[in-house]
Amino acid sequence: MCGIAGIISRDRLTREELDALARMNQALVHRGPDGEGGHHEDHVALAMRRLSIIDLETGWQPLFNEDRSLVIVANGEIYNYVELRKQLEGKGHKLTTSGDIETILHLYEEHGLDCVNHLRGMFAFALWDSNRRRLVIARDRMGEKPLYLAERDGKLLFASEMKAILRSGMIPFDLDPQAIDLYFHYQYVPEPMTAVKGVRKLDAAHLLVIDVESWRIADHCYWRMEDAPPLEGDPATLIREQLETVSELVIRSDVPVGVALSGGLDSSAIAALAQKKYPGIMHAFSVGYPGAPENDERADARALADELGMPFHDVELDTAAMVEFFPELVFMRDDPIADISGYGYYAVSKLARDHGVPVLLQGQGGDELFWGYDWVRQAASETAQKDFFLDAHRLVSLGYLLPRLPTGLSRVEISRWVRSAAGVRSGLQRYQRHSSGNRDQFVFYDLSIDFQMARKDARSFYSKSFREQLNGSTPESLFRFPRPWPNIDVTMTRLICDTYLRENGIAQGDRLSMASSVELRLPLVDYQLVEKIVGLRKAATDRDLPAKAWFKESLAGLLPGWVMNRRKRGFSPPTVEWQDELFRHYGPSIQNGYLTTSGVLASDCSELLSHGQTYPGEVTPVSFKALVLEQWAARMQYASTA
Repeated sequence: MCGIAGIISRDRLTREELDALARMNQALVHRGPDGEGGHHEDHVALAMRRLSIIDLETGWQPLFNEDRSLVIVANGEIYNYVELRKQLEGKGHKLTTSGDIETILHLYEEHGLDCVNHLRGMFAFALWDSNRRRLVIARDRMGEKPLYLAERDGKLLFASEMKAILRSGMIPFDLDPQAIDLYFHYQYVPEPMTAVKGVRKLDAAHLLVIDVESWRIADHCYWRMEDAPPLEGDPATLIREQLETVSELVIRSDVPVGVALSGGLDSSAIAALAQKKYPGIMHAFSVGYPGAPENDERADARALADELGMPFHDVELDTAAMVEFFPELVFMRDDPIADISGYGYYAVSKLARDHGVPVLLQGQGGDELFWGYDWVRQAASETAQKDFFLDAHRLVSLGYLLPRLPTGLSRVEISRWVRSAAGVRSGLQRYQRHSSGNRDQFVFYDLSIDFQMARKDARSFYSKSFREQLNGSTPESLFRFPRPWPNIDVTMTRLICDTYLRENGIAQGDRLSMASSVELRLPLVDYQLVEKIVGLRKAATDRDLPAKAWFKESLAGLLPGWVMNRRKRGFSPPTVEWQDELFRHYGPSIQNGYLTTSGVLASDCSELLSHGQTYPGEVTPVSFKALVLEQWAARMQYASTA
């Protein structure tokens, strides 16, 4: 696990540009505190920082092939490197290290750009081919490892983090209006855009090839989850087989491996699967809150750790400490991400590092892949209903207005049924959405009250000049697809993975774990597991089954019933209390702050936002997004000039 950076130029690199790369690499020290390396030629320069996880003695980068015509720097872990090494050595390749990254070089010798198709794991790498005079940059299929790109004046810069790109001094800090508008609607900037004008991310599952002689830059997508073929068979058996395989691969390490354990099903499953294969004693790490309120899951997590024989460690997150740390937390996330739970991500990783555990397994991805979010399931169902409506049109419009039986007999469900006028009111709302919206638009984020309120209010807070720079862009464009639509369930799975999972979950997890020099591994986003789920979903929908039905069935016999059946919570903080305190301490920074002086917010609106304006039911209001963005922009602007 490392941080990487580099520059490739149409013209010969200057001393000033090599100095800029040195600054970029220095900005990545937290990603690789164990050492650094570099390589440069006339037109290309590569740099890296190393966090030693596999092959502690000989795995130093950059790495070269036998005749030194190829050189690579890489961030991540190739989980199937043991199998790859055997295959390559059987074909006569001479490997000089015992690690995983060197396999990429020799796979490239064998397969060229198709080398990425043989890699199972998380990675971002840059490989210089001196014979072909080209640089190959690649990113893993699910986007676990980041890579930022900036092109300017016949040069391309790349780095594992935004702050490194800005630290070069070659890219000015200037907010991108369309990206910022998306941020205010989604609470993050969906990839491949970033909040900074002129900087983008290499999209997941993409290769970028830069030819120096012609200065041609070609971007190629090498994998799409929706291309997985339909798969017949028992979902529980096929999914369990993949879970067993990947849990054995992700514990490969020459340093201790632990698990981030909440009371939820996903992290519990990862803990149980990994523990039975781990050759040593695996430790569990969790967070909680003063007074052990309802959202404190430490008791559940500890009970499972005891059941599995895992030493358990926890840390209590008090409000005052969170408030004091908030500006640094926002900066560490690298992107503006308005997720109040981010402090938990950071704290559990720091706790692991403090106990000498630099590799942490986490259960991200289970909710996105197995219908763990009710609103995503509803979005898929409504999209299917809309699709039918658009084909049959008004012949079926009365079906929206028919009364419905309650979904259950609990007091909450009966109350909800009564408030909806036996389903007629909610049916009318669905009819209005499906009949008046864009015909090509899936039902998706527009179900979120945070998105709805942002759609209603956010642009009223912008300055006139900022609104004009949006050029008619719409936040819903991310979930518009020409009809006839492809498989709705599969497309919805890809949508939630490409948006919320990758940019809110995976990105935040990567930056906040690496802030403590901890490598985060996510077994549930293994691409072969994803392909199995998508293939099964193409053959038979699981949308109408209970939440996570396939996943739960695949875990039969692994976890006790009291784990399998408890309700989902996750690392959920005391949101209202934390937001109130954050606005009390930092709200005034919005008034005449960076967002106002740079022309994003209208000056007469900044005071209203500084008080934490919110609507009933909102979790991440526009005001909180403004607070996070204000703190982020101030720190990033300083980082770009320091």
